[in-house]
Amino acid sequence: MEQLEIGLFAAIFFISAALIHILLRKKSRFPPGPLPLPVIGHLHLLGPRLHQTFHDLSQRYGPLMQLRLGSINCVVASSPELAKECLKTQELVFSSRKHSTAIDIVTYDSSFAFSPLGPYWKFIKKLCTYELLGARNLLHFQPIRTLEVNTFLQILLRKGKSGESFNLTEELVKLTSNVISHMMLSIRCSGTEGEAEAARTVIREVTQIFGEFDVADIIWVCKNFDFQGIRKRSVDIQRRYDALLENIITAREKQRRSGAAAGEARDFLDMFLDIMESGKAEVTFTREHLKALILDFFTAGTDTTAIISEWAISELINNPSVLKKAQDEIAKVIGFERVLEESDGSNLPYLQAVIKETFRLHPPIPMLARKSISDCVVNGYTVPANSLLFVNLWSMGRNPKIWDSPAEFRPERFLEKANSAIDIKGQHFELLPFGTGRRGCPGMLLGIQEVVIIIGSMIQCFEWKLPNGSVAVDMTERPGLTAPRAEDLICCVVPLIDPSVVSGE
Repeated sequence: MEQLEIGLFAAIFFISAALIHILLRKKSRFPPGPLPLPVIGHLHLLGPRLHQTFHDLSQRYGPLMQLRLGSINCVVASSPELAKECLKTQELVFSSRKHSTAIDIVTYDSSFAFSPLGPYWKFIKKLCTYELLGARNLLHFQPIRTLEVNTFLQILLRKGKSGESFNLTEELVKLTSNVISHMMLSIRCSGTEGEAEAARTVIREVTQIFGEFDVADIIWVCKNFDFQGIRKRSVDIQRRYDALLENIITAREKQRRSGAAAGEARDFLDMFLDIMESGKAEVTFTREHLKALILDFFTAGTDTTAIISEWAISELINNPSVLKKAQDEIAKVIGFERVLEESDGSNLPYLQAVIKETFRLHPPIPMLARKSISDCVVNGYTVPANSLLFVNLWSMGRNPKIWDSPAEFRPERFLEKANSAIDIKGQHFELLPFGTGRRGCPGMLLGIQEVVIIIGSMIQCFEWKLPNGSVAVDMTERPGLTAPRAEDLICCVVPLIDPSVVSGE
């Protein structure tokens, strides 16, 4: 009898929740979506690769749909028109970002990337746009990027000469972390030890934990529990990151006091310390803000560039005719007497098309996430305040209404009249790898220059093969905040360029 009462209560509870859901929809006309379960909402529908799950659901419920992730209302947009309406027309409404326990702990609750559009955000945005990541400063640090890319090419040339296979995934992450750590902190990783290696390990852990769903964040009754151990792991990551940065900052401060670092700022850390020590910042800028900002730069500038470069080579290995066409263009425009440079990108339209096509199929961050600060209407539907918005870039890249033969890797599509004007700078909503508007990536110019020189020089300098007679790269993705390949890319190269050209001898 007791079991019957429990079952009856559960049935009444479920039916009541369903009726309330239907009545609310009729009253406010919310976006369509599947019927949620009590408490958990639609969590039971989610797979490990969230962008793919949302894509599959959008095929049934349309390009704008509503879901509930535990206690959180969620809206998913999967078309350029909806992306434009949310990120441009309604930009100020969707100007916030949802925090999580992991983000708040690891970033000292001081992250620029997750801060509201207030005085602090505006100050750092202006600093990044006109100083740290402006055209003049990027030109100042260009020799560093060239040095790191040439070092990377020399490593691959040695691997190619000996005929050994190597882990391209690891080498690309070393390259991109060396670039950002050299520009930020004047440190680099030359082997398996050192500060830059420790920083790279921490950054990988940060990217992974930021991409995990924490039950404590999305189901309110669980907010005081750490069922998944995410809070504990976050504290450990923050402790190790803090110790690493504290050592670097303290050492730099000693150099500055002794006069050893006098003169023009050598890297971003010097610029930040100048701001802190001058006392002339427009907002409060503490040591915690400094550490959080450096973490923002590392997480945004390391994995994403390495991921898109690896996806490009993977697609070129699987499409040798495309690789040959890109090599022919570079050979014709640049030749083999020098290595491709960042400034060559504008003269290599097919290389640019290869890069765009890679971003279309494999956006390193597959979804743009925002949070609404007030109620609004999108495409005729009500979106309540504090709703989490996902713009599914991965899904848009596979939409047959936008792209002809969307599953095919075909860079030529971006040389055709219909798509030739589409760029990756946030002006065209079919392709938004760096976001758009106020919340667009402030490191976009740096990212574009890096992918041109990294992908372009790998195409110019090597033929690419898989070891052990393999003929195709597995294109399965790994779950997380970013979308890298599931398995590391092990490959072989045949050099096409003389090593002396790279070494400058």
